[in-house]
Amino acid sequence: MSSSPFDPDDSADTGGMRKGLTSYGDQGFSLFLRKAFIKGAGFTDAALDRPVIGIANTGSAYNPCHGNAPQLIDAVKRGVMLAGGLPMEFPTISIHESFAAPTSMYLRNLMSMDTEEMIRAQPMDAVVLIGGCDKTVPAQLMGAASAGLPAIQLITGSMLTGSHRGERVGACTDCRRYWARFRAEEIDAAETAEVNNELVASVGTCSVMGTASTMACLAEAMGMTVPGGASPPAVTADRIRIAEQTGAQAVQIARDRLTIDKVLTPAAFENAMRVLLAIGGSTNGIVHLAAIAGRMGLDIDLATLDRMGRETPVLLDLKPSGQHYMEDFHAAGGMATLLRELKPLLRLDALTVTGRMLGEEIERAGPGFKQDVVRSIAKPIYPQGGIAVLRGNLAPGGAIIKQSAADAQLMEHEGRAVVFENLEDLARRIDSDDLDVTRDDILVLKNIGPKGAPGMPEAGYMPIPRKLARAGVKDIVRISDGRMSGTAFGTIVLHVTPESAVGGPLAHVRSGDRIRLSVANRELSLLVPDEELARRARECPITEPTAERGYRKLFLQSVTQADQGADFDFLRAPKKAGS
Repeated sequence: MSSSPFDPDDSADTGGMRKGLTSYGDQGFSLFLRKAFIKGAGFTDAALDRPVIGIANTGSAYNPCHGNAPQLIDAVKRGVMLAGGLPMEFPTISIHESFAAPTSMYLRNLMSMDTEEMIRAQPMDAVVLIGGCDKTVPAQLMGAASAGLPAIQLITGSMLTGSHRGERVGACTDCRRYWARFRAEEIDAAETAEVNNELVASVGTCSVMGTASTMACLAEAMGMTVPGGASPPAVTADRIRIAEQTGAQAVQIARDRLTIDKVLTPAAFENAMRVLLAIGGSTNGIVHLAAIAGRMGLDIDLATLDRMGRETPVLLDLKPSGQHYMEDFHAAGGMATLLRELKPLLRLDALTVTGRMLGEEIERAGPGFKQDVVRSIAKPIYPQGGIAVLRGNLAPGGAIIKQSAADAQLMEHEGRAVVFENLEDLARRIDSDDLDVTRDDILVLKNIGPKGAPGMPEAGYMPIPRKLARAGVKDIVRISDGRMSGTAFGTIVLHVTPESAVGGPLAHVRSGDRIRLSVANRELSLLVPDEELARRARECPITEPTAERGYRKLFLQSVTQADQGADFDFLRAPKKAGS
C-alpha cells in the first residue's frame, strides 16, 4: 500500500502542520482535515512543508503600548519568509497597565495561561512573542517557559518624548511629577490638561525605566531577544528591522530546536538580576523574574539579590533614578553599551537565542563610543544597585525598596505609623485636613498584596497627604504589601511579605506604633513587643479573602506571595530544575 501525504508518521519530522494533531481518534484524518481547512486560506503544500513560526499578536485598541503591532507583525512575517519559514499569526490576551481593572497584575497570570495553552494547542515549531506593556512580557515568558518550545521575544518599544512649555516630558515619571504638582496646587487644572496632551507623544511603552523598559532590558539580558532588541523606540526603523531579524532568528531556533529551557538557565537569571540592579530597574522586575524562574523550577533568592546589589552600582542615567529617557539610551548604544560596562560581573557563558553565548554577543557588538547615558563602574549614578532587600519583624519574608529613587535623608528613619486599612480607607482620608499626620510619620497601607486587593496593585506609591503637599513636602516614608510603578520615585517600602490579607505582621500595625527603617542595615522593624503583636492577632484574627466563582475565585485560591512571583501555585514547575 502506498504511503499517504496525510500519514502523520510518514516522516521523522513531526513538526510543522503535523505537530499537536487534534484528537479525532484517527491521526491521518486529523492531518487531512487540518490541511483541508488551512488550504481554504490559500496555502499550498510547499508553504505548509516549511517550519511553522507562530506569532503571538497582542495588538488591541485598548493597548496603545502595542499600537505598532501591525507593523511589527508584517516585519516578523517578512523575516520568517526570507529565512524559509511559514509565519502564522494568532491572537492572545492583551493587557495595558492603565486599562485593566482592578490592576493589570491581576490578569498577568491569565495572559500567561492563554499564551501557554495557545502555544501548546496550535502547530508551531517556534514562537515569536510580541509584548511591551508592563505585564505582557513577563506573562509571555512565563507561558512560553511552561510550554517549552523554542521562543523569542520581540519588544514593542518605547514611546517618543514630548515637550511642555519648553521642557522635555515623557510618561510616566513626569505624569506623576506633574500630578503631584497639581495636588500641591503648584499648577492649575488648565496646565494639567495641557501637559496631559504631551506626556505620551506616540504609541509605545513608557519612555523611562519603568516596568516595561525594565522587562525589555531583562529579556535581552536573559538572551531572549536578538541583540539590540530592548531599546529601539516603537516608531523607528530600527524597531522594524529588529522585528525582521526576530522573524529570521525564529526560523533558526526552530531548525536548531533551541528550546527555551536552554536559554532560561540559572546563568540567565543571574545576568537579569545584575542588569535589574545596574539600570535602576523597576521593583516589579523582581516579582516577574521570580514568576518566570518558578516556571523553570528555579527560585530567585532575595538574599542573593541583595548581595549582588551591594556590589552592582546603578550605571544607567534614566528617569526615575536619573535624567534621560529610553530613546537616549538607544542612541547611546542600548544594552550593548551597558553589558560592555557590566562585563566583569556577568555570566558570559549564558546561551542566547542566537545560539551564541552572551560574552560572544558583547564582543560582536564592537567597541563603545563616547556617550553620557551609561556611566562607567568607576563613576556610577548610585554606588549600589537600585534595589535593596529589607527584613525584620514587619517583613519576615522580606520587603524591598528602590533606594536609587529614594530620599537619602529618609533611608535611616524612625517614625510614627499612620495606618490605612485598605484602598478605600486611603481614598477617604488621605486628603482630609483633619488627618493626623506630619512629615516625620510613616504611611502604612494594608491589604494591597496579591490576595488583599486582589492582584497587588501599584498603589504602594501613596500620594503625599494633601495638607503636607501644600506645605511643600515632597517625600515621606511609605510602607505597604503592594507594588509601585517602575516610573515612580520616593522612599517607598514595597512587597512586605507575608501580606496583611493572609495574616502577616503588617495586618496588626496600628496608628501610633513606631517603625524603624534602616536601608544601611537592611532593616524594617515594628517597635512593638512580640507578645503585644500576638495579643492583637488573637483579638483580631484574619480571614483570607475568597470569591464564589470565576477567575477571581481561581486567583484567590491559587496566587502565591510576592517572593514567589505572585504566580499561581499550580503553574510553577512541579519540581526544582536539576532535581
